[in-house]
Amino acid sequence: MTGKQPFEAIVSAHGSTVLRVCRTVLGSADADDAWSETFLSAMKAYPDLPADANVEAWLVTIAHRKAIDVTRAAARRAIPVAETPDTATPPVAGDTEPDAAELAQALAKLPAKQKQAIAYHYLAGLHYAEVAAILGGSADAARRAAADGIATLRRSYPGAHQGAPGEHRYTIP
Repeated sequence: MTGKQPFEAIVSAHGSTVLRVCRTVLGSADADDAWSETFLSAMKAYPDLPADANVEAWLVTIAHRKAIDVTRAAARRAIPVAETPDTATPPVAGDTEPDAAELAQALAKLPAKQKQAIAYHYLAGLHYAEVAAILGGSADAARRAAADGIATLRRSYPGAHQGAPGEHRYTIP
């Protein structure tokens, strides 16, 4: 291949992966905004990207940064409520499957590093070295965070099964 793919082909090829990562990190309410911001930033930077670059890892890195931006912005905004709730409600990631809400709740309870390591490794398909480059730290630390997160999900999420390591019978929306 002598040149880079058109940007539209990049969006078509990697859009669903970026959206899954955004949904996992942010929940479905803010995921669409982060997805859009990811591809707006990527479109501006795409002409300078080397032709041999790992486009998927590059996009996931941008999505990670946009997710952090959305999280920081949300933390700064006051949310007026008529009455203070007794319990916090975690974000719900889609209403198409009955288990999706339970999984989103289980994911929301994970520490940020574990949630992000799971999203980037299992959903985006990045190697642990690439996950470590995004999150900071070593590949071993990224592997440990993902393993701890998966172990917690297996204990707390009723839709998870106790299968062999590496065997995934459920998907994260």
